[in-house]
Amino acid sequence: MAAELFSTSLPHGEDEEEEETKKNFVQLSEPEESAERNTVGIDDDDDDDDDDDERLSWQGAHPTLRERNALMFNNEHMADIHFIVGPPGETQTVPAHKVQNLVWSDPVLLVCFCRPVLTHFLTVFQYVLAVGSSVFGAMFYGDLAEGQSEIHIPDVEPAAFLTLLKYMYSDEVELDADTVLATLYAAKKYIVPAVAKACVGFLETSLEAKNACVLLSQSRLFEEAELTERCWEVIDAQAELALRSEGFCEIDRPTLEIVLQRETLNIREAAVFQAALNWAAAECRRQGLPVIPRNQRAVLGKALYLLRVPSMSLQEFADGPAQSEVLTLVETHNIFLWYTATNKPQLDFPVGKRVGLAPQWCHRFQASAYRSNQWRYRGRCDSIQFAVDRRIFMAGLGLYGSSGGKAEYSVRIELKRQGTLLAQNLTKFLSDGSSSTFPVWFEHPVQVEQDTFYTVSAVLDGNELSYFGQEGMTEVQCGKVTFQFQCSSDSTNGTGVQGGQIPELIFYC
Repeated sequence: MAAELFSTSLPHGEDEEEEETKKNFVQLSEPEESAERNTVGIDDDDDDDDDDDERLSWQGAHPTLRERNALMFNNEHMADIHFIVGPPGETQTVPAHKVQNLVWSDPVLLVCFCRPVLTHFLTVFQYVLAVGSSVFGAMFYGDLAEGQSEIHIPDVEPAAFLTLLKYMYSDEVELDADTVLATLYAAKKYIVPAVAKACVGFLETSLEAKNACVLLSQSRLFEEAELTERCWEVIDAQAELALRSEGFCEIDRPTLEIVLQRETLNIREAAVFQAALNWAAAECRRQGLPVIPRNQRAVLGKALYLLRVPSMSLQEFADGPAQSEVLTLVETHNIFLWYTATNKPQLDFPVGKRVGLAPQWCHRFQASAYRSNQWRYRGRCDSIQFAVDRRIFMAGLGLYGSSGGKAEYSVRIELKRQGTLLAQNLTKFLSDGSSSTFPVWFEHPVQVEQDTFYTVSAVLDGNELSYFGQEGMTEVQCGKVTFQFQCSSDSTNGTGVQGGQIPELIFYC
């Protein structure tokens, strides 16, 4: 039964406008027409003879509080405040409901399911914005509340604000890649933790090398420590891809400096130097400066001296920094002397190499063996499927070599997900005749997500017989990562869970 409200006392000098306001709210008067607002489920009745049930039919069609609240989202019906969202020239007007104007001192009788209770309108309706956000609560009902009917919010994107508002009305969070960062900013500004948490979760699932540096910058800005840690995992393992991305050129200077200081980047220093020059070129364009070496050096500032130029090989230095014109002649001369002279000069650049990440090895066999008449390759495919319980970065495979002395093998390794090729490499390796495994690497580490089966394959070609694995395990715990293995239909050379080739998976985590 719909709630009805009856005043327990006659008006004492209230003006007619206030009484009309009460009456209209209680009877849920018809919404204003608006082609741009949500009016779904609320019918405009042109027939004055319709009875009250039909005028209130939209309530009956939506029995839950959540459904009825959701209908009010971005809806002019009963809206008593408007937000002007966005920077000048790009604003959007968003209606909302705080029901501040409906508060008065006279008690009213709320009859709901035939149980009379004395209450006030304030206790029933102010939750729409004030309970959704402590900032809105203070804005509308705090000691310094100003009671404006329009509030300008120039620093929040309209789409992000609508996402925030929709959550307050319906508990639903709908995010997309284009607005998730702006929504995170809005959620932080108005202290809506549930939306902020949803944004961080969305960003973590979409995290990859090409956007890791941008998300690192934003996670530091918003003080999201867990997202920052996830970003570093990607940047460390896939440093060359991350620093070569367009997103790296968009980061702020403090984030640039932190990246350049990072010890665990898996990358050649020559590539770090080139990435810094790319960032400097982008910064020159942002500042309206010509992209010339002198300006690139100026915008880099002290970040230039975070580059470990002396850790490059002499050839890399001669081909790169020495010819970049970003270094002074004195700096170039001293670095050449540092490479070649017995008495090395003092340099302003760090001279030690980055530590990088240590690869981890997952061993799936408990023993290896060889026999005189089996495990030849001849170009046939050995393959196995695996899944992990947390994100890793697949770097390569450990393979068995010849059981009959030294031998050279050509090999093609592949990584697939649901039939889609993610990475491959064609190379050669020399086996020394021992039962040791021999690493074969992908060009770049490949991001592998949790709880999804991937297929790794190796096609070897060589004349010699090979060692092979025995007593294979379906589950292997390797540090913090649990691997699960199952047979692959791609395998045409006998490799499976219990035995065969591909004894090791090499990864970063």
